[in-house]
Formats: sequence, structure tokens, C-alpha cells
Amino acid sequence: MSEIASRNIHHYLLEILEQHQARYRLVEHEASGKCEAVSEIRGTALGQGAKALVCKIKGNGVKMHVLAILAADQQADLSRLAQYFGGNKASLASPVEVDDLTACVFGAIPPFSFHPSLKLVADPLLFDRYEEIAFNAGLLEKSVILNTQDYLRIARPELVEFRREN
Repeated sequence: MSEIASRNIHHYLLEILEQHQARYRLVEHEASGKCEAVSEIRGTALGQGAKALVCKIKGNGVKMHVLAILAADQQADLSRLAQYFGGNKASLASPVEVDDLTACVFGAIPPFSFHPSLKLVADPLLFDRYEEIAFNAGLLEKSVILNTQDYLRIARPELVEFRREN
């Protein structure tokens, strides 16, 4: 069992937020993996939701996993993500890979990477529109609403534009 799989991601995340004196609120709600339903329950805008996609990038000698974060009201352009890292193909990781890399079920993945083989990137639009972002905190029934600047300071994602242009 990997070190990440042995951790309780929810408690680990809250410890990190406390250690870094982050401004956040914890919201408990009914389990739902759907961004629209959860944002309504949380009382936040859909665009504040931090959607986490575990992606696999391949081609041109590149083979890596990326945790790609974008606003829940946007669609990912995985080919843009692949190009950014020099690959020629990007796809969503399998449920087994997601579990290995995040120790979370799909829909509960927070926008933080706790695995050394999972590179964290985020689309900058998520941070431009709202003072807080919202996300499931390792469990489908618990969410965190976190100050945007605190998120950027603590998680330090690489900012990459990979949302689909309308």
C-alpha cells in the first residue's frame, strides 16, 4: 500500500489548511459527484467549483500524470494540456490510476496533489473571477470553500490555460 493510500485525505487536507492558516469553511452535505448539484448545496457559483481531472499525457517520449484543475463551468481541452507538456495525447486516467494517485473516488478529489508522480496544474480563470474556490475535500459529502489567494499560496499549482475556448 502506498503512503498516499494509507492517508485519510480529508483529514490530511484540513491539517495542511490549518498549518498554513488558510481562510476556509467546511461544508457537510449530501454526497453528490455532480458539480451543479454540489454548488447549489454549497451556495456557491458553479464557476467557483474547482473541478479536478486526473489526466494521463503520452507521446513524444512523454509519459506522465497530471492533476488538472479548472473552473466547474468550463470544459477541458486535453489536447492543449498534452501540447503544453510536449505530449501528443491526453486522456482521463482510469479509476484504478485515480485511486492510486489520489486515494479518492472520482468526484471527491481536492485540487491538491499529495503524490510525487502527480503534477498539479490549474487553469488561471478559476482564480480570476471569485475570491473563494469550492471543492470536495477528499469525500463526496464534505466540501471546502477556500480563499483563492490561500489556495494559490499553499498548493502552488503551475498555471496553464487548458480550458476549451468557446
